[in-house]
Amino acid sequence: MEQQLFLMFGFGAPLCAAIFAFVLIRQINQRDAGNERMRSIAALIRSGAMAFLRVEYSVLAVFVGVMFIVLAVFLPRSGMTTAISFLVGAVLSASAGWVGMRTATSAAVRTTHAAKTSLGSALRVAFCSGAVMGLTVVALGTLGIAILYSTFGGLEGSGAAAIESLFGLSLGASSIALFARVGGGIYTKAADVGADLSGKVEAGIPEDDPRNPATIADAVGDNVGDVAGMGADLFESYVGSIISSIALAWAMTASSAQELWGLSASDFGIVQNSLVLFPVVLAGAGVLCSIVGTFAVRTNNEKAIQGALNRGLFTASILVLLATTGLVSIMGLPLAILWCVVAGLTSGVAIGKLTEYYTAKDLAPVQRIAQQSETGPATNIIAGLGIGMMSCGGPTLVICLAIFLSFGWAGLYGIAIAAVGMLSTLGISLGVDAYGPVADNAGGIAELSRCEPFVRERTDALDAVGNTTAAIGKGFAIGSAALTALALFSTYRATADAAVEAAGGATLFDQRLLSLNLDNPNVLLGMFIGGMLPFIFSALTMNAVGRSANKMIEEVRRQFKTIPGLLEGKAEPDSAQCVAISTKAAIREMLMPGLLAVIAPVATGFALGVAGLGGLLGGSLVTGVLMALMMANAGGAWDNAKKYIEEGHLGGKGSEPHKAAVIGDTVGDPFKDTAGPSLNILIKLMSIVSVIFAPLVVGWMQ
Repeated sequence: MEQQLFLMFGFGAPLCAAIFAFVLIRQINQRDAGNERMRSIAALIRSGAMAFLRVEYSVLAVFVGVMFIVLAVFLPRSGMTTAISFLVGAVLSASAGWVGMRTATSAAVRTTHAAKTSLGSALRVAFCSGAVMGLTVVALGTLGIAILYSTFGGLEGSGAAAIESLFGLSLGASSIALFARVGGGIYTKAADVGADLSGKVEAGIPEDDPRNPATIADAVGDNVGDVAGMGADLFESYVGSIISSIALAWAMTASSAQELWGLSASDFGIVQNSLVLFPVVLAGAGVLCSIVGTFAVRTNNEKAIQGALNRGLFTASILVLLATTGLVSIMGLPLAILWCVVAGLTSGVAIGKLTEYYTAKDLAPVQRIAQQSETGPATNIIAGLGIGMMSCGGPTLVICLAIFLSFGWAGLYGIAIAAVGMLSTLGISLGVDAYGPVADNAGGIAELSRCEPFVRERTDALDAVGNTTAAIGKGFAIGSAALTALALFSTYRATADAAVEAAGGATLFDQRLLSLNLDNPNVLLGMFIGGMLPFIFSALTMNAVGRSANKMIEEVRRQFKTIPGLLEGKAEPDSAQCVAISTKAAIREMLMPGLLAVIAPVATGFALGVAGLGGLLGGSLVTGVLMALMMANAGGAWDNAKKYIEEGHLGGKGSEPHKAAVIGDTVGDPFKDTAGPSLNILIKLMSIVSVIFAPLVVGWMQ
């Protein structure tokens, strides 16, 4: 029965999602794209976005080729199959970003035109675009795992070997995700910060004004960073949580099952295969529930946009719980597995609501930041940092509670299943997130094409909610990253122990290189190095944005000075030059942070052994999660504080508080869209690198 369910949900559900995504794409493309000026602006944005993606993927192809050879040649076991899985993971992750980008760049101008009719119509177009991204991610992720697990003999009893190879899929997805997130984040924030400071602050012209040469680059950045980057980010979270769950199910022993659930050895032998296949079955059920949830997202009231999006997410979540109840019963699993899924789903919703509280423009924290803008940018920035730091408390405690309960119910496997549960509705939760950049782009097109003011007002209403949904999406990603990284840490330890036993046993090794006890100096050294890495990584990405934005500002200033009649609206800016600046900077600057994530764990393992590498994973997990939460929420709060003032509060657009809020927003831009969201990928990528290279580290220690 469990294999039939695996085939049904592992293959059938993703195919349904792919078909539904194709239907949504056709519906979007059948919408009116507006007048000639709107279409020409959209074409510029689309060509810039796809050109960047082609350059980025050509650079990443070199990295993928090198890593394929390294894995195939140097891994002692399953080298070639792991390398093949790595290649598949990289291709699927890149494909998800490509589909999402194509759809988003097509949907933005149609959202603008739909806003001329009604807010509800514009919401539907933007959300359908986001849903395509979400459904593509879950379809490719679930199908990729199902195909590889079956191909490598997992259904014929070779599950352990299949899992060892499947880790390559997670490594490929994580590698592409990190480069896409960092590269896209640098691109979008260099353009955004440059456009805001040179346009709104210095020249005193509105946001997305057609006179500003950086506006097209800014619009392109929304797609390459917030659509393609976020899609690749959550793709690797999704596949990582499923693969770690399967690995921990295979690693579970009869004694642990008896201790947790009172199962006999013979009963556990029957149940274990169901435990192995359950994560894929649950993911497939979540795909179908997400499709149903998309139909609940409808409203024509600008004050009910957030409620409409929440309604779709809650509908999918309730359906997942009902489906899980049935699946646990049919597959003969302990009831504790259901409670782990409940813990994951509810903790995801709780993190989302806490994030909404700290980042929504209609609530107290954001309005306090706006009020602090009355005394200048310094107090605005201080308030934003304070809100960001305070926002770490609630989500961290929720994650801790989910870990505590899940471990008590089902051990380490329960923690991994909680992560799968949290991401089971990714098909719609990513849709809720990815709709935001489309709405933002739609507003830019409305301004650039000089649409009626009410069109921009409607797209701004969508965009303001999009800032909050983006922050909620980042909260989901960070929460699942914490759970998945902890599960991968356990897998790392099991892999290292197996390699030690294969080498002759622990007595043959220096215990300082092997022991994971906290009184081992190598563990503490690793923890300090791991705790440091998120700071170094964030510094590299933040400085990259600063340098790139500086070049962008200089170029905009040059054009304002040297192109006659530009500021008067009598001449056209050279937007291609600004697009080129962002593209070159993003490609150049993304390499060092990306390579750091791959090289640091391997180098630490060779220097400090299994113990030091374990410490590195623990240290990076703690500081990485907290920094990611702080940066994502502070950035979202700064952005919505600016939008709160732009609605007419505290003096409105052009006032001194507004200028202060714009400066605060530019500080928050690389927080929330470059460094912050990249950190959760960093901790998972280092974890999966550690799992794959653990046997090499053990061999080096001999």
